[in-house]
Amino acid sequence: MFKVAFEKEAQKEFLKLNDETKNLIAKKILDLQSGNFTGDKSLKGKHKGKFSKRAGDYRVIYLRENELVLITIIRVGHRKEVY
Repeated sequence: MFKVAFEKEAQKEFLKLNDETKNLIAKKILDLQSGNFTGDKSLKGKHKGKFSKRAGDYRVIYLRENELVLITIIRVGHRKEVY
């Protein structure tokens, strides 16, 4: 079981979304909390060390810290804007 924390900006992005999209992303965040990382993409370049979880046309960008069992959600946004 992982703890999930939002950065302040990511929380604002999440709260601005419509209810249907929030529900979809919330399910993906629950997957992260339970340790389900299947299908997640390891990012490259300036985002090296971060991961992306797909939620329809949206992406949840997160940082996984195994020693602390903590997942920090860095960005939540449409795939056109999140990277």
